[in-house]
Amino acid sequence: MTNLAIAAYGLRKTYGDKAVLDGIDLTVPEGTIFSLLGPNGAGKTTAVKILSTLISPDADSGQIRVGGHDLSTQAQAARAAIGVTGQFSAVDGLITGEENMLLMADLHHLSKNEGRRITAELLERFDLVEAAKKPASTYSGGMKRRLDIAMTLVGSPRIIFLDEPTTGLDPRSRHNMWGIIRELVTDGVTVFLTTQYLEEADELADRIAVLHDGKLAAEGTAEELKRLIPGGHIRLRFTAPADYQHAASTLTEATRNDEALTLQLPSDGSQRELRSILDWLDTAGIEADELTLHTPDLDDVFFALTATAVPTQPNKPKEAAR
Repeated sequence: MTNLAIAAYGLRKTYGDKAVLDGIDLTVPEGTIFSLLGPNGAGKTTAVKILSTLISPDADSGQIRVGGHDLSTQAQAARAAIGVTGQFSAVDGLITGEENMLLMADLHHLSKNEGRRITAELLERFDLVEAAKKPASTYSGGMKRRLDIAMTLVGSPRIIFLDEPTTGLDPRSRHNMWGIIRELVTDGVTVFLTTQYLEEADELADRIAVLHDGKLAAEGTAEELKRLIPGGHIRLRFTAPADYQHAASTLTEATRNDEALTLQLPSDGSQRELRSILDWLDTAGIEADELTLHTPDLDDVFFALTATAVPTQPNKPKEAAR
């Protein structure tokens, strides 16, 4: 478990006859972003609640360590190392943003001077200085989310659990939140992120795990997960019918589209294979007007691994035109 911020083995949680988490293993290195994906009801929030000590795992779970602390015997020490931002904002709308921050400082038993210093620093860092004296109920969704994370940072946690932190935010606010999350990791913080936005996991996470029916369906980097799914291909488009016919007669294994004058070749998207195909085209004297590489995205991965409808996110295939 050296250099692991989170290490959970055989994590189980059942409610009646329903196994929400069925013996999953999770390991998260320090200073990284780990994303847990899954459809509604997959157990993402349950995993966060267990790892953040909000609820207990089943007695037959294996060892769970967070911040180097065994949750079964050192839960209080683990709590001191973590911060949690849940699906629903913990911001109190009846008081100002500054008062929300100072309240968190009091809960962390900081001195008045230290609490005010940290509050001022975080309000400036999250661009909330102008709104600090206004009731939090007047804040936009993005501002409330920034304040929520700022409140989480009052205790200087080294591990932060973000449970669907950008749900309901507009695209600009979501991208701003991504920048904040990246900055946290730059400072050495470990982020455990659950999300239903596949683009979000693709953009942020060093490693991604897909949770389905209480089990991990797959885990790896975004690129590793995409390679699990077939369907990658190279598409060649031609303008002149004669050039198209020449290419089609040479590349007999390609899928033809005579109306669009395109040929489609299977490809895993690797640099080595792309170079090989380009060399082959040059040797055959074939010059396409356009070459496009299509690879599966996380939408494809999510759908294939969970066999359920994916969230409607504007994830587009990666394309590289020549």
